[in-house]
Amino acid sequence: MSQPYQIIIGLEVHVQLQTESKLFCSCSTKFGQSPNTQTCPVCIGMPGVLPVMNRKAYELGVKAGAALNCHIAQFTKWDRKSYYYPDLPKAYQISQFDLPICHGGYLDISDPSGEHESRRIGIIRAHLEEDAGKSMHDEVSGKGDSRIDLNRTGTPLLEIVSEPDLRSPAEAKTYLTELKLLMNYLGVSDCNMQEGSLRVDANINLHIETEEGVIATPIVEIKNMNSFRAVE
Repeated sequence: MSQPYQIIIGLEVHVQLQTESKLFCSCSTKFGQSPNTQTCPVCIGMPGVLPVMNRKAYELGVKAGAALNCHIAQFTKWDRKSYYYPDLPKAYQISQFDLPICHGGYLDISDPSGEHESRRIGIIRAHLEEDAGKSMHDEVSGKGDSRIDLNRTGTPLLEIVSEPDLRSPAEAKTYLTELKLLMNYLGVSDCNMQEGSLRVDANINLHIETEEGVIATPIVEIKNMNSFRAVE
């Protein structure tokens, strides 16, 4: 670009909590089982079911929030995030909106190689939510078929939302590396990205310096990246 600019990056990291059962039912969270064999009326949202919260998921969420220097809420609640998608048959996700379990924290990052300076990255919130299912699209045979696996539906997640404090791809990678090490060390998550235990959405825009002042471009969200290389 002809004008100087600064890249502005914020990351939303979805961490699968290391529990043996789902967030609101007793179905297993074990990876790699046959499709649609780890479901029940609760996690697929049949009428009349009664969700019961997983105590272990709550404890892991609080542990992660404390390690991220967050304020832990004395009162929190659940919300319905309503949207339709084939792998979300009940057409809403149980999540947290205005009263998250953890908020207002930070994570310090540093790069031993000196590629960027040590920084403190703000954490807006870390909230609990349930995962949706998985859509598998056949783009090879040309039939255009899609298959749905609901085994992941209801799996407990902690969504960690950073402030838009990251200023380079290198900083984004360092932040994710530090976050993964912390979650592993605490036993909050195994963070196996190849199994979908850690997924990243990146919100990116540019601040462009002009003679009239700084112009901010629209924010673009890139969703569901599952490797540090892809994010960087």
